[in-house]
Amino acid sequence: MTRITVLELPGRMASSAAITQDVLATANRVSLSAGRPAPFEVRTLSCDGPGTRLVPARTDLVVVPGLGIDTEEALLARLAAQDCRRATHMLANAVRSGAAVAASCASTFLLAEAGLLAGRRATTTWWFAPLFHRRYPGVTLLTDQIVVADWPVATAGAAMAQMDLMLAVVARFAGAGLARACAGYLLLDDRRSQAPYMAITYLAGQDPVIAKAESWVRRNVARDFAVEDLARAMAMTPRTFARRVASTCGLSPIRFVRRIRIETARFLLETTKLPVEEVARRVGYADGSTLRRLMRSDTQRSPGEFRRRPAFVPSSGTARSARAG
Repeated sequence: MTRITVLELPGRMASSAAITQDVLATANRVSLSAGRPAPFEVRTLSCDGPGTRLVPARTDLVVVPGLGIDTEEALLARLAAQDCRRATHMLANAVRSGAAVAASCASTFLLAEAGLLAGRRATTTWWFAPLFHRRYPGVTLLTDQIVVADWPVATAGAAMAQMDLMLAVVARFAGAGLARACAGYLLLDDRRSQAPYMAITYLAGQDPVIAKAESWVRRNVARDFAVEDLARAMAMTPRTFARRVASTCGLSPIRFVRRIRIETARFLLETTKLPVEEVARRVGYADGSTLRRLMRSDTQRSPGEFRRRPAFVPSSGTARSARAG
């Protein structure tokens, strides 16, 4: 049986904490109904007082639900708070004792603060990706990914990615078959990327130069231009521009431009009856096959799926009001 400690901090997202418990309880129920032992023993450990004890010695995995934070200022303040500093020490000690750790959304910063992500691959919620890049340059951040399981450490993206994280935990410690059964029982779809939900306007707006670059790309989206042309328009060398885009958006210049082209194509598909070939031309691609391939790569959906089932693309204001990690 895998012994799991759920580390709960003040201000945590109630939904993230509940999801953690619900998925593990579901895994136990499904296993028991199949005549097999329950795979998980789950304990909750609060981290809200100076008397908080260490993670139990016989813990196999520590899970940290999302912190429920939506601004960089608030996140930096929380990381400096005593309870979060205490949590980072507890996590570091747990790993030294042989435990694995898993966290989603803003809680991934606690793992990084504890030094547990140095030299590893990880992800975090997309709107905190620029801060993560700046604060932890030694981490290979895969912003597009919903879950990065680089065991004994696993990280997940935005708050509801806690569900995906817990399915990854079930797969790791109790088998992929049980994880699939839990996903079916909970009616969960297969999501592998945060890319369809990332609001590029919000990310670019954090830097006036990158905001200007975004506007330039949107004005020229139908043209076939090179990254060098975009950098020149911003009065920068390509290398300097690439560093600026990566710091602000967590993307390469090519991915930055492609994200805007795909976002524009989605809008045209959802709001017009233009053929896919024409939509492709209007966003700078020579043919519909290129657009189809890139849309599938970035969003896991074809152009036809956007036309049949429109997806809401939030504005930067809406994205800010809805996000928390």
